[in-house]
Amino acid sequence: MAKATFIMDGLFSILLRAVDQDRYTSLRQPMKPLLKLALTSLLLVAPAMAQTSSPFSMLHPEDYHHYVALFKAQEVEATKVQPMDEWPWMAANIPLFDASDKSFEEMYYFRWYAFQKHVVETKRGFVITEWLPKPEVADGFFGALPDAAPFHLGEARWLRNPKIASDYARYWLSPDGDPRKYSTPISDSVHKVALASGDMTLENDLLPAMIANYKAWDDHLDPAVGMYWQIDTRDAMEKSIGGDGYRTPLNSYQYADAMAIAAIAAQDGKADVAAEYSAKAAALRSLIDAKLWNPKDQFYEDLSPAADSGIRKQKKFIDPGTQLKLSGTRELIGYIPWEFYLPATDRAIAWKQLLDPQGFAGKYGPTTAERRSPRFRFASDDQCTWNGPAWPYADTQTLLALANLLNRSALPYIGNKDYLQLFDNYVLSQHLTLANGKVIDWIDEDLDADTDQWIAKTMLAAKNKQVGRGNYYNHSGFADPLITGLIGLRPRADAVVELHPLLPARAWSYFALDGLPYHGHLLAIVYDATGEHYHRGKGLTLFVDGAKVASRGTLGSIEVKLPGTN
Repeated sequence: MAKATFIMDGLFSILLRAVDQDRYTSLRQPMKPLLKLALTSLLLVAPAMAQTSSPFSMLHPEDYHHYVALFKAQEVEATKVQPMDEWPWMAANIPLFDASDKSFEEMYYFRWYAFQKHVVETKRGFVITEWLPKPEVADGFFGALPDAAPFHLGEARWLRNPKIASDYARYWLSPDGDPRKYSTPISDSVHKVALASGDMTLENDLLPAMIANYKAWDDHLDPAVGMYWQIDTRDAMEKSIGGDGYRTPLNSYQYADAMAIAAIAAQDGKADVAAEYSAKAAALRSLIDAKLWNPKDQFYEDLSPAADSGIRKQKKFIDPGTQLKLSGTRELIGYIPWEFYLPATDRAIAWKQLLDPQGFAGKYGPTTAERRSPRFRFASDDQCTWNGPAWPYADTQTLLALANLLNRSALPYIGNKDYLQLFDNYVLSQHLTLANGKVIDWIDEDLDADTDQWIAKTMLAAKNKQVGRGNYYNHSGFADPLITGLIGLRPRADAVVELHPLLPARAWSYFALDGLPYHGHLLAIVYDATGEHYHRGKGLTLFVDGAKVASRGTLGSIEVKLPGTN
């Protein structure tokens, strides 16, 4: 009670100072008794509020505040800009994360620190930007772009303010949004928000707009081939080796969106729509598997366009000189189909290439094209190339895709240790060496997979052009693959919490994820190898709204219904 009284006295003083300003001088005396009464009433309920108001059942926000102080100091060193204090927003919104591997822990908070810079309020509510917000853009949406919107929504669905994700989803499917500026699986991304929140209102409201968006892509559909064409730049993958044509990204995204529309329509009682889009998805899946799978390379590859393809009328089209021929080069985008559970089991042999030294292996993340290709890292004066550099964008897609694969199949040539290695390399890559030799946390555009040099940043600085363009670039994800992959919460439509951690046994001695919103509840997912770190039990434990609901003595799968559900 003494602590609460101190807090109330402090609030009383602050409020009195607020009304001491000149324009409120006449109100100061009349407001005194009202303020005193309000704060006294609050004092009476403060003990109960203190017990129930915190979203955290395991961890304490102030234990992680020091990370933000570090990031702010680093930002000043790197950019000479004094940042705003982002800690209040983070403490109010993000799940807390604690781990025995402090490199993951620090990067988790850094990525939220970077993410918050891109959350802006507009006339349509919250929007999340890719570049640092551009208030000068005439439309009032700060330069928002759709190519990384799936990552933005993936991250935002784990914030305790659900309005951020829902506003952003509604923006892209509103008349103000232009989700087709780049290829993007917007319907699938909105559906995944609903799988985390458990609230289907958002996706039901947006279903007509999702259908309209899907049909609008018909202008990229070649009916004779049955597949969608795209310029690589419009996949947000410039200067790729596979080039322009029937590419894996857009065709996979359309499959994913058809599946999402079918699922949303089915639960909303629209059986005819569900059947129509299930059939579209099945047909496209069959075509992707038949036309984009190269049996010789055992990989999904790009297919050059037909002679009469609509892509040949595009101003930026670069003719590969072939028709309906596979590129013959493995590119990292060949893993995108697994991001949407598209491939058959036997296609998983493609994953042998991920850590192959002549395939995609890189110390700082996988290369975007196989190293054995004679066109690997071909010369280009473009700072954004997908002919071999590592991209956090591609890392995120690959982490999500591999998590889906490992959740369905046990394979002899790739497993949880490889997943952790991929993620560990991703963490390692997100740093910048300053001129004084100091290494700081950083996220930017493309990078050299062997040296960790940020390519676009270096080239733009040399050209003295758009210097700093990629600072805190919001073009990838981190929290979402960590939550759904490494920690293993697999969002689903029913009232079951499914945990399938991909963290290998004995890799970490402990971790905790606390204050995680899920289906209207707050989860804490806790692992303690010995039980001596958190003193809440040995092994893996799930808490829902502060109450223990399931546990096991080792790191492994848990499935349990949410409290209060049948």
